[in-house]
Amino acid sequence: MKYLIAGLGNIGEEYMHTRHNIGFDILDTLAENEGVQFKVERLAFYTKFNYKGRQLHLIKPTTYMNRSGRAVKYWLNKLDINISNLLVINDDISLPFNKVRLKAKGSDGGHNGLKDIQYELDTNEYARLRFGIGNEFGKGQQVHYVLGRWTDPEWSEIAPGIDKSIDIIKSFCFSGVERTMNFYN
Repeated sequence: MKYLIAGLGNIGEEYMHTRHNIGFDILDTLAENEGVQFKVERLAFYTKFNYKGRQLHLIKPTTYMNRSGRAVKYWLNKLDINISNLLVINDDISLPFNKVRLKAKGSDGGHNGLKDIQYELDTNEYARLRFGIGNEFGKGQQVHYVLGRWTDPEWSEIAPGIDKSIDIIKSFCFSGVERTMNFYN
């Protein structure tokens, strides 16, 4: 069985390790743990590895956050992966910092990356792993906060959330979305 795991973020040095790029950071850690490296492919950085008889295909779209759907749709089609085997990883300001939540489907919640994926796939019926970045920003400061880098205390505390996210990714691919939600949520 094949799975597409799409970590959302923006390319470029100025976006590295920002709150909005947590999807990239999670997949970078997963790839490092599995001893694989990303390479530039069409519309994404791409790598793959096998886990318990499953093929996990990881992408970090190079289309910028607001056009993530284009990359996700391309890779689903290229690899002939059913949408039920798609997992999208994104940041979420409605969840407390470092809280991780798996959803089988749902609205975009105002997230531009999810909004574009829903538009390109013409459905919101795909799994997403939401990583809480908190909402410690003042009125009119949301964009600055989301595109800002983690504070030093936040960065030092983020490893458990990333590790839990990796466990959820593997469980999603091996046990399915419902069992994984029941266990981790």
